[in-house]
Amino acid sequence: MLPGRLCWVPLLLALGVGSGSGSSGGGGGGGSRRRRLLAAKVNKHKPWIETSYHGVITENNDTVILDPPLVALDKDAPVPFAGEICAFKIHGQELPFEAVVLNKTSGEGRLRAKSPIDCELQKEYTFIIQAYDCGAGPRETAWKKSHKAVVHIQVKDVNEFAPTFKEPAYKAVVTEGKIYDSILQVEAADEDCSPQYSQICNYEIVTADVPFAIDRNGNIRNTEKLSYDKQHQYEILVTAYDCGQKPAAQDTLVQVDVKPVCKPGWQDWTKRIEYQPGSGSVPLFPSIHLETCDGAVSSIQITTELQTNYIGKGCDRETYSEKSLQKLCGASSGIIDLLPSPSTTTNWTAGLLVDSSEMIFRFDGRQGAKIPDGIVPKNLTDQFTITMWMKHGPSPGVRAEKETILCNSDKTEMNRHHYALYVHNCRLVFLLRKDFDQADTFRPAEFHWKLDQICDKEWHYYVINVEFPVVTLYMDGATYEPYLVTNDWPIHPSHIAMQLTVGACWQGGEVAKPRFAQFFHGSLASLTIRPGKMESQKVISCLQACKEGLDINSLESLGRGIKYHFNPSQSVLVMEGDDIGNINRALQKVSYINSRQFPTAGVRRLKVSSEVQCFGEDVCISIPDVDAYVMVLQAVEPQITLRGTDRFWRPAAQFESARGVLLFPDIKIVSTFAKAEAPGDLKTTAPKSAVLDEMLHNLDFCDILVLDGDLDPRQECLELNHSELHQRHLDATNSTAGYSIYGVGSLSRYEQVLHHIRYRNWRPASLGARRFRLKCSELNGRYTSNEFNLEVSVLHEVRVSDEEHVNHLIVQPPFLQSVHHPESRSSIQRSAVVPSIATVVIIISVCMLVFVVAMGVYRVRVAHQHFTQETEAAKEAEMDWDDSALTITVNPMEKHEEPGRGEDETEDEEEEEEVEEDLSSSSSDSDDSDEEEEEGLGRGRRGQSGARQAQLEWDDSTLHY
Repeated sequence: MLPGRLCWVPLLLALGVGSGSGSSGGGGGGGSRRRRLLAAKVNKHKPWIETSYHGVITENNDTVILDPPLVALDKDAPVPFAGEICAFKIHGQELPFEAVVLNKTSGEGRLRAKSPIDCELQKEYTFIIQAYDCGAGPRETAWKKSHKAVVHIQVKDVNEFAPTFKEPAYKAVVTEGKIYDSILQVEAADEDCSPQYSQICNYEIVTADVPFAIDRNGNIRNTEKLSYDKQHQYEILVTAYDCGQKPAAQDTLVQVDVKPVCKPGWQDWTKRIEYQPGSGSVPLFPSIHLETCDGAVSSIQITTELQTNYIGKGCDRETYSEKSLQKLCGASSGIIDLLPSPSTTTNWTAGLLVDSSEMIFRFDGRQGAKIPDGIVPKNLTDQFTITMWMKHGPSPGVRAEKETILCNSDKTEMNRHHYALYVHNCRLVFLLRKDFDQADTFRPAEFHWKLDQICDKEWHYYVINVEFPVVTLYMDGATYEPYLVTNDWPIHPSHIAMQLTVGACWQGGEVAKPRFAQFFHGSLASLTIRPGKMESQKVISCLQACKEGLDINSLESLGRGIKYHFNPSQSVLVMEGDDIGNINRALQKVSYINSRQFPTAGVRRLKVSSEVQCFGEDVCISIPDVDAYVMVLQAVEPQITLRGTDRFWRPAAQFESARGVLLFPDIKIVSTFAKAEAPGDLKTTAPKSAVLDEMLHNLDFCDILVLDGDLDPRQECLELNHSELHQRHLDATNSTAGYSIYGVGSLSRYEQVLHHIRYRNWRPASLGARRFRLKCSELNGRYTSNEFNLEVSVLHEVRVSDEEHVNHLIVQPPFLQSVHHPESRSSIQRSAVVPSIATVVIIISVCMLVFVVAMGVYRVRVAHQHFTQETEAAKEAEMDWDDSALTITVNPMEKHEEPGRGEDETEDEEEEEEVEEDLSSSSSDSDDSDEEEEEGLGRGRRGQSGARQAQLEWDDSTLHY
């Protein structure tokens, strides 16, 4: 190349292209023109490339295979720069390709991708490309470019996507006994771009041993006749393959329901219906409808029955005691419960058999209970009421004997029955024999009722209203007159004591050993007697009413063509209509309701029976019964908590006073239940299971039990004003073992009553401490509170000799810590000690007075400062301070308050003390000290110090002796 270039030199010089020495003044410009002219003569030709190119690139690759290869030629070769190729340029915006020169001399180039190529985004690319030579020299920019060539690139697909089904699941319904060419068609798609990989070439059933097949188009057919009795439903999994044999990423579920050959009956109902307590009225069959198979139905009658005879007393009634239920229903007072739950005060039922609930007693023909004397009056008046729940079946044995429910007979010598209630041959009999001294005429004595329900082994509620000589029976709220009344003479007068029994009759005479006889076989509950009063129909209906039953949502939308009827307990609903559509909508509105706050969890059976009439046909369709059940879920159980002061001390004078000592002045009853934490609640830091919320409900009793031995009635007792009970509609029983408050009432009512319970002791000197235990319950013991233990102690006063007083004053601890309770000032009685003072002791005491006052000022100031720091903590804890090791020092100079001072003067002094205690510690303490110094043995100091002693309770936990 170098010799070639040298050959051009003479020619260039001859043409005047040189260093510019031939002209003056314009040499610079002439040199530039000469160089351009030289370059034009050197780079005479444009590069040359093909007019079109076809290329292929595989997606996710960067190499493009072109046909023909990318090569540029230049006729200026082998001249340097002019005959070399420096660049290939692509024309187009945002193209993912670039062209690079592999060899400038040969003009070879390559087309490659700048970023990954995705066939699914774009399958083909078309653009323009040009080649550029290198110009005339390394510093020249005037490159020559080739003509424009068209480049067409096709993207080659990769099988990167798996087939996916267009539906996550498929469902079809077939009728049994038929072969289908196609039950349904499944369809899958592939996101690959090429026909090879984007097309679905095959479908396959994954589930083995199923009577179905599928073709290449996704059509599913059954290979044999299906039977509804054999299997109601089939679930099969299907997969798909693309033409690259790549399987689907996820199989699809195909559900095939087998429908029986049309049979009349109710469709689309659920066998299990869950009921959450507190949900109100919940529909039982919201989607139910009747399939008549095109039958000509003229009318239909539907009976929906809620079967709860096996639950409690025939349904989910409140499990309060009978007395509580009587009050809730507005019954008259004076009800006597003959079968109460066993307790310390009602122990005659302790030996009886009980069902799962302690409110239900089961008699197996071998047990009876004696009612203690004094529970029921000896002679009933002409008006009284007996109520009971009874479940009884046919009497055992060939020869049925009397089965006694209630019997009042002679305790000894004879076996006369004064009044009795018993079952004989599935008949209920009430016996009432009047005494001879009341009347000597022939009068009604036995009343018989013959009812199927007496022996149907189901619970029924019986009320016997006696208004002698008329006796009326109410069973489940309905009235029944006796079918037979037998007359008899009155009983001859005698002075034999009588024995009232339940479950059997007492046989006290004509036998070697008195025993029970005529035992009852069955279950009894809530057996009560109300002397001197008859119950009204309203109260009777309330007592037997069930807390759960059937209901109808939106009675207005039932339609005019629907007739309906409920039984009294709303456990049976009968509906009748002539339009199938209206009947369907009416049954869809039938719901279950339970108004109990804490219902008994478990199953309630449901039965729907139908009677159909058809147009002009002797044989009409038969509709099977619907058998379902309601599952009542477990209610959220409350946690009843008792809180308050559990230990305190009081002066002996308070125990002796007429008001006594209040045991629970600050008792608090709180009921909470755990609930799930609300999502997103950032304020709550407790675990989800520990999030509590308060629940308002009723209690039915609170027991105060005396620990460490019963009360001694000669010196101590528990008291409560009856007005406190009556105002809050509660009752109570009192004994040496404790105090029981019972009756349905709110938590606040029980709190208010407990605040007024008082303990009195006429001889507190011998009393060290008394311990009590408080426990409350809801639903007759179903939910109980914690056991709150209380200890009450007497604040004893130490009586010592005069010399010991003086010595003790000298060695008193540095300070005494006190807690002031202004609210209890009215109930705290003042006490003082009057020691016998010798003349010598008085002289010594006067000498020591100055020292004592100085020490007292220092102690009071320190105690006041410590008191201000501890007051808030003491109030929050709501506790009295512990003074178990307290020694009270009595100044020998103090004397009793003079008899002439009245209560008014004492109250004035207490008000003055309250004002003084609000002042600063230094001024208050100083005033008190000055007053003691000035008064000496005067009345003012004695009265004020005595009042202050009664207002303070001392804590010696921080004293150092």
